[in-house]
This record gives sequence, C-alpha cells and structure tokens, in this order.
Amino acid sequence: MDEALLRSLTPSVLTVLVRRGADFAAAEDAVQDALVEAVRVWPADPPRDPKGWLVTVAWRRFLDATRAEAARRRREDRVDEEPAPGPVPTSDDTLRLYFLCAHPSLTPASAVALTLRAVGGLTTRQISQAYLVPEATMAQRISRAKRTVSGVRFDRPGDVATVLRVLYLVFNEGYSGDVDLAAEAIRLTRQLAAAIDHPEVAGLLALMLLHHARRATRTAADGSLVPLAEQDRERWDAAAIAEGVAILQAALARDRLGEYQAQAAIAALHADAPTAAETDWVQIVEWYDELARLTDSPVVRLNRAVAVGEADGPRAGLAALAELDDASPGSSGRAHPVPRRTAVAAHLHERDGDLATAARLYAEAAREAPNLAERDHLTRQAARLNSRRSR
Repeated sequence: MDEALLRSLTPSVLTVLVRRGADFAAAEDAVQDALVEAVRVWPADPPRDPKGWLVTVAWRRFLDATRAEAARRRREDRVDEEPAPGPVPTSDDTLRLYFLCAHPSLTPASAVALTLRAVGGLTTRQISQAYLVPEATMAQRISRAKRTVSGVRFDRPGDVATVLRVLYLVFNEGYSGDVDLAAEAIRLTRQLAAAIDHPEVAGLLALMLLHHARRATRTAADGSLVPLAEQDRERWDAAAIAEGVAILQAALARDRLGEYQAQAAIAALHADAPTAAETDWVQIVEWYDELARLTDSPVVRLNRAVAVGEADGPRAGLAALAELDDASPGSSGRAHPVPRRTAVAAHLHERDGDLATAARLYAEAAREAPNLAERDHLTRQAARLNSRRSR
C-alpha cells in the first residue's frame, strides 16, 4: 500500500469534490471514506488511475451521504446528476486548497488545524502536539471548523499570513515528527513564492531551506538526536544553504521585516559558521530581539535565553530565563513549552559548572519529553553528568 501516494492525492481529490459543489465538511468525510476503501481494495486490485478512482469513489460516497440527509431537496440541483465522465484534472490544486481552508469565516487557529487535517494529512493527535493543546481540544476545534465552513462556497481566498502559518507547521511536523511532510511544505512554499510577490513568503522558503539543509545530520545512525553544536557541518547541504541565503538577502533588501525573515536570518548565521565555536551569537541575540518584538512569543524568548547564554555567559542566560518565567504568555495565548524550558535550564546550569542541578533538570526534562528521541537524549545527558560527578 503506497501511503505516500494516497497522501499526495488527498488534497487534489478533495478540491475536485469542492469544485463540483460539495460543501467542505461533507467532501472531507467522503474523501476519508474513499481512502479507507483504497486501503482495503488497492493491495489486491490496484487501479490504473489512482486519482480518478479516488474521485469516483469519494463522489459516490458524497452523493450517498447527501441523499440520506433530510435536506436533500435543498441540494438536489447540484447533487442529483453525477457529472459526465471525463478526464480528471491533472493540475496541482493543493496550494489553492490551502488558501480555501484559510477562509475568512475561520479564525487563524481553526484554519491551521483544518488545513493540517484536510490537506496535510496529519492526525488529530499530531496536530494537537504541534499546537501544544490536548487532543480532545483539537478534535473539538476541527469539528467546529468543519461545521463553520459547511455549505460555504470558497469564492474568496484566505489570508496569506494564515497560509504561511499552515506551511510552517506542516514543515515542522515533517522535520521533527513521525510524518515526513517537510519536502511537501517546501514544494508548496516554492509555488506560493512563485505566485505571490511577498517578502514573508520568501522568508519562510529561505527558513525551510536552511533548516532542511541540516536534516541529514540531526540524528545519528542509531536514531539518537545530535545537537546542533555536534553536527557534522561537512554534511550540510551547501546548495540548499546558498539558495536559502540568496532568497533571504533579496527579501531583507525590501525592508519589510517579518517573523519568518528574522528566523531565517538566525538560521543563516548558524549555517554560515564554519564551526559551532565560531557562531556569531551576538548577532543571533539581536535577531531574537527583533523576533521577540514581532511575535511576543514565549518560544522565541526561550530560544533567546539560550543565545544570551552563549553570547554573554550562562548566568546571563539564566537571568534571561528567569525573565521568561516572570512574563505572561505571548499573544498566541499559549504557555511556554515546559519540557524545553527545563532542558534549557539544565544546559545553562551545566555551562555554569553546577553539574548536580543540571543533571537533576535533565532527568526532569526527560520525564516531560514529548517523544522518545528527546527523552532518550535528555536521559543520556543526565547520565553523562552523573557519571562525571561520581568520578
């Protein structure tokens, strides 16, 4: 069963149903039914035209469900007759579908969640982890979003900023999660950059390329995490870095700074350093200051504390971390991620020479880690320090 093929076809199949007149919520349900049927049928009888097969099955599921509703009479004009057989459009409608999901009737948070579910193919659990909320809360948010757009004709595009947030979350899920969507996010962002002259679109594309360039070095052969300072920089993708830096420089020259350009500038400074010791942490702190001004994000302030610790010493970093504890949550309303904050504190205490506190905090962060790879990495850090102390 080619799950990657199913994932890649889902957005375009959903768009076909919406174009034919299906409301979004019903179309999404019908496509999910078709995917389940494909998993059952395809291994024994693979279709010659997978997309056409999915469209046909999904449309029939939609018709069946619609005819079963009490409101069939109000919809019969558009569902009574199945469209005449013909070739399925071969154009890539995925990007258009991103804009349609960022509909003006939805809040940005709901648009992001709905798009990740309907277009990105992520599960509700994965979306909730990306958004740092309980799974039940995210399930309710997605259900409300589907009800909101039910029956709405997508005749107005959504907000560019919302689409960028969607693409950024998809990239991050693909980069660090259990579903590889990073390449798809880059492809879609390239399309968006080609279609829209917007410096933040360019900034996001540059950011993705610069992060993706380091991907091969983020984990060891045994699957364990490799911190940035320990990565083999010779294995970084020099072509992707050069492209990302060039795109970023062109965007910054337009003097319309946004959060993705600022993040890309930080990534570029890391990529530009021949070794970890030669990283320009002073400039990185300055860019984090700009980013904090733009976003007021607790995650940004947490990362800034790390940078301050590198630029001005671990005690300055701990002081910046204390300021984060005293600050209120950012404009997003989300609290700072506790496991990461504990790990940052452990790192800064270790650099300050307080190995006992650092080991205790690494162990605490490991217990709170959101995934197995992070838990194992933090556990090893605690064990390493305890071993040093016992000598």
